[in-house]
Amino acid sequence: MKHIYTFEDIEEYEKHQDIIQRFSERLNEYQLLLEEEYALVNKPKGVVWTSAEVATSIFSELPIPAFTNKDTIYITPDVKAWRKLFIQQLDGNDLPHIERFYEQLSENHILTILGHELTHHSNLFLDDFGDEREDGIWFEEGMCEYLSRKFLLTADEFETIAAIEKELVNVFTEAYGDRSLDEFGSNSYAASLSSIMFDYWRSFLAIKYLVEDRYDNNIQAVFEEYHKWDIEGRILSLTEHFGLDKVSI
Repeated sequence: MKHIYTFEDIEEYEKHQDIIQRFSERLNEYQLLLEEEYALVNKPKGVVWTSAEVATSIFSELPIPAFTNKDTIYITPDVKAWRKLFIQQLDGNDLPHIERFYEQLSENHILTILGHELTHHSNLFLDDFGDEREDGIWFEEGMCEYLSRKFLLTADEFETIAAIEKELVNVFTEAYGDRSLDEFGSNSYAASLSSIMFDYWRSFLAIKYLVEDRYDNNIQAVFEEYHKWDIEGRILSLTEHFGLDKVSI
């Protein structure tokens, strides 16, 4: 993959140069893992490194400064901008321990966002990324979260973010919990940040439950069942196929 830098001045690039180098090296390692074990064949053409403002006002109107557009990943390496964004998703709720967690969010957690975007390119996912999709979007989004976190975070970091997002799901369930996992993204990116992230939190937790509780930590077995759902004609929704409609994640 090519690495392209689109900062407004050289000083801004230099400020992030070291973290970009660290991220690039670890992304290469993660890419090799995906190629060997998770059918990453058609890799993105490049990563565009930019500021949060440029990512969300020039390259996109999405409120989150990391996304894939066709064959290119766009992301800001600005850790401070990410910390601010994650605090905003709390919508002013009095959650001081979670706010402290996000105020001190590590580089590793930002790296998983980049890993998430790369994971979307795996051929194990049934639908072409970026196409209009109606079925099972939560599975791909949740699995991209799970795999990138599983392999780029420490074990402690992984369990901590899972606990944080479980608590956030509980906090926001009254506001957003009446929609099914199968309706991932139905509220669109015009919704509040917490509403957008609620779908991601639940999707990650659903995949974590499937892998660790239902399939004995066998990620490939979860993918096999996902493909079985498709081969059988997607008769049920994917949550029903997995029986997730009968459990509380």
